[in-house]
Amino acid sequence: MTLTITLSDERAAALQAKAAAEGLSLEDWIQKLAGEESAAGRSRQHIAELILENMRGVPAEIMAQMPEDGASQHDHYIYGWPKKE
Repeated sequence: MTLTITLSDERAAALQAKAAAEGLSLEDWIQKLAGEESAAGRSRQHIAELILENMRGVPAEIMAQMPEDGASQHDHYIYGWPKKE
């Protein structure tokens, strides 16, 4: 697939300089950036697994302070609204 992007000469020169700083052609540099952002190269993970993975580093004393009704009462904890019954 070919994509054409029109840039001002100033922006094109700035991108060319960034690519050159990494020793790459502009095309190779853009492909490298696209590859870093591509989800195709990453293994897919269920959102619950991702959340658990990110929460593993939270100390136990912090987890003990988390409200047990945080999901059902999120508006209260985020926005300060009255709790729902």
